[in-house]
Formats: sequence, C-alpha cells, structure tokens
Amino acid sequence: MAFFSKKKDEQIGVTDLNLPSHIGIIMDGNGRWAKKRGLPRKAGHRQGAKTFRTITRYCSDIGIKYLTVYAFSTENWKRPQDEVESLMSLFKSYLNEALEDFKDDSIVVKFIGDKSGFNDELRELMIENEESSKDRDGMVLNIAMNYGSRDEIVRAVKNISEDVKIGKISSDDITENLFSNYLYTAGQPDPDLIIRPSGEYRISNFLLWQSAYTEFVIMNKLWPDFQKSDLDEALKIYSSRNRRYGGV
Repeated sequence: MAFFSKKKDEQIGVTDLNLPSHIGIIMDGNGRWAKKRGLPRKAGHRQGAKTFRTITRYCSDIGIKYLTVYAFSTENWKRPQDEVESLMSLFKSYLNEALEDFKDDSIVVKFIGDKSGFNDELRELMIENEESSKDRDGMVLNIAMNYGSRDEIVRAVKNISEDVKIGKISSDDITENLFSNYLYTAGQPDPDLIIRPSGEYRISNFLLWQSAYTEFVIMNKLWPDFQKSDLDEALKIYSSRNRRYGGV
C-alpha cells in the first residue's frame, strides 16, 4: 500500500478534486523542528500552533466539513515536566484567542478527550469555546486534547455497560452504529483521510475505531513547516485513491 507520494499536478485545483468530508491530522514534529534549529521544544510548539491556525482556516475555506487535529495525547503527560507546563501555557493562550479566532470563519469548536485531566481554568476555557461556537454553521473543528483512542473505546464500553445495566438499552441493541454513538465523535462521519506529517508511520492511538477504512497520507515534512500546498498535495493523493471499503 502506498502511503506517500511526491507527485504534484499543478494543473489540478483543489476545488476540482474529490474532497474528503472529514480530515484528521496528527500534528507531529514540533520538537524535532525546534531541535534542528537549536531552539527549545516550546519554540516548536509555538510555531506548530501558528501552522494549526493557518491549516484550519484553509480547510474551512475550501469546504472541508470536519477537521480533527491531535493536539495532546493521554501519553503526552509522560514528557518532561517543563515541556508539559509550556504546552499548558500555550493551550491557555490559544484558548483565550480562540474565543475570537474562528468567529469570522463560522467554525464550530469541539474538544474530544478527557477534560478532567486539565486544571479548572483550561476546562472552563474549553467549555466557553464550545458554548460560544455551537450555533455556528461552518466547519466542525475537533481538537483532541488528553485524547487516546484506547481510552475512548474503554470509556464507550463502560458507558454502554452502564446503560445495559439500568435497562436503557439491551445487549441486542449493540451494533457498530450504536457503539460509534458512544464515542467522542458521535454524530460525525468517520475520517476519510488522516494526514501525518514528519514521516512517521504510526497511528499513535488516534481515532482507532473511526479509521477502519480511512485513507492515510504520510508526508516527510515536520508540522511547523507544513503549508497549504502540502495539504493540497495530500488532497490530490487522496483524490486519486480508489476506496473499496473491503470490496472489489
């Protein structure tokens, strides 16, 4: 299976392509970007945040309906304490800015993951962002924070078990569709395309259930260097794929 291609067709515009409805992005490579430049890792995270804003707006502009970005995983707490603290400070700054940031783009902001892992101030900012954007009619932006797909699946199983226990549903009601409705992405289509910059061939505990038939594009560029043209390239690769969903 080919995951990566450098081929570009300059004659094809993005609006002419078969665009995915839902894109996932594993925003990888901030630390390596900083190290290559002799900078602290937090400098890479700051630059990565700028790239995130640019790419999010671009996805909205070209008509992507759902975008899910991997911002902070359940495993990221294992990083050095000073890096985690720097990330929390960056999240705080971003969340304050985000209250106004995507208003003109009519972007709906949702946070997927376990909010209880964050301090009260960050949780309140997340809730405020979700509440202030919920009535917008543009692209849905899912920001995965303290997110791990295995944790998400275990959480869904526990909630389904509890609902069976209290008689809300029976075990016969459990289907793939019902299970999907217990995930953080309930009511949203599964991602059509997941992009991983940085050249790493790993899914890193990201949308495991939802990505059963997702197309993957791996790109040899660190996230802070990722540009609109790189997204265009990934979309062209995706558009050239023949999605058979297990069929012929």
